[in-house]
Amino acid sequence: MKHHASTRIKICGLTREADVDLAVEAGADAIGFVFYERSPRYVSPARAAELARRLPPFVTPVGLFVNASPALLAQGLAALPNMLVQFHGDETPADCRAPGRPFLRAARMEPGFDLLDFAHQFSEASGLLVDAHVEGYGGGGKVFDWSLLPTNVPRPVVLSGGLHAGNVIEGILRVRPWAVDVSSGVEEAKGLKSAALMRQFCDAVRQADAQIAGAVSAPNL
Repeated sequence: MKHHASTRIKICGLTREADVDLAVEAGADAIGFVFYERSPRYVSPARAAELARRLPPFVTPVGLFVNASPALLAQGLAALPNMLVQFHGDETPADCRAPGRPFLRAARMEPGFDLLDFAHQFSEASGLLVDAHVEGYGGGGKVFDWSLLPTNVPRPVVLSGGLHAGNVIEGILRVRPWAVDVSSGVEEAKGLKSAALMRQFCDAVRQADAQIAGAVSAPNL
């Protein structure tokens, strides 16, 4: 009987204390802070540190950077010493290694993109966050064609891109990712999360896990 670990949940782009508390209450395993100044969800490292102080143990702060200057990266790392770093721009493997911290590398999926080669290049990544390829950077709230994903990716996969309570079950059942990442799909406005939508999203993830666990543990008749 193959064991299915529960799918981890990352809620990204938080800007308010109440949203951090509600995301944790809903069941988030990781909270994302956006250190990309062009994003409507941008927070400064100092602000992120204030928000992250509210996190209980075992809920991980994640810092999203897009082609960040060494100064901004250093500020973020100093403000959040236990942060997982998420590189969402054109960073090279050497750029990702430089801070000496565990990191996620975002991959922008489109036809012809070789995720296995990308995974090989970024073999030191803790995980690969797969997102839709949109103009600009930082995630566009769009769903990509999940059939583009190979099944044998050698790093943990974080499924991202246009997820919400209405499609995350299908995404988990089809992709079987290590984790899912949501931002705009749980918002009432950019950067302002909805308690109800965060709860519905986390409940849907648990429902998908239960379906997989049920299928996995069913006896072979």
